Amino acid sequence: MHKLDWKPAEEWEPHSHVPVFTTETTSAETTRLVAGVPGGDSSILLKLVECLTPPFFVLYVLHTPRGEGVPGRYQSPELELAELQSFFTRFASFFAADARFDLWIHSPSAKGTIVWDRHNLIYGYGPIDCFGSVLGSLGFSIGRPLVPGPHMHHYRKEFDGDAEALLSAFSWQHSPLRHEDEQ
Repeated sequence: MHKLDWKPAEEWEPHSHVPVFTTETTSAETTRLVAGVPGGDSSILLKLVECLTPPFFVLYVLHTPRGEGVPGRYQSPELELAELQSFFTRFASFFAADARFDLWIHSPSAKGTIVWDRHNLIYGYGPIDCFGSVLGSLGFSIGRPLVPGPHMHHYRKEFDGDAEALLSAFSWQHSPLRHEDEQ
């Protein structure tokens, strides 16, 4: 299963990014790394986390709920590496196949953040040289990941139980969605 389809011709087809990454400067003069996540593989994100220092915070941005909770930003308590790894292992299939959310991992001590969005793109802020080295060791090459058009997101009924369990995984702090979170 996958979270994104695209329509290159008459039929919809699953979309999986090729393993490429680039760096770019945003309008705020911040440099960030941008990478595609082939197959929605959460192990890539966990390898990038090795560039950061615990404790971590997870921000689960639920922009398209299917009854499991209210839309909003759900921030975890402080997590150690083993807790973060366990969380990603438990929900790996959901993360790979459903597009109802974006995920952020932040390390205050490393001043680094990794964002995994609904299009299977990763944005890395902070130690971007380390992020690039990790991706290179995983077989990624330099290139710009592209979100195809037209495309369609999947919000899968079969993952509603996982989505509900995720919201019970921690004592999340809830806040409303921001304008930029909404689809």
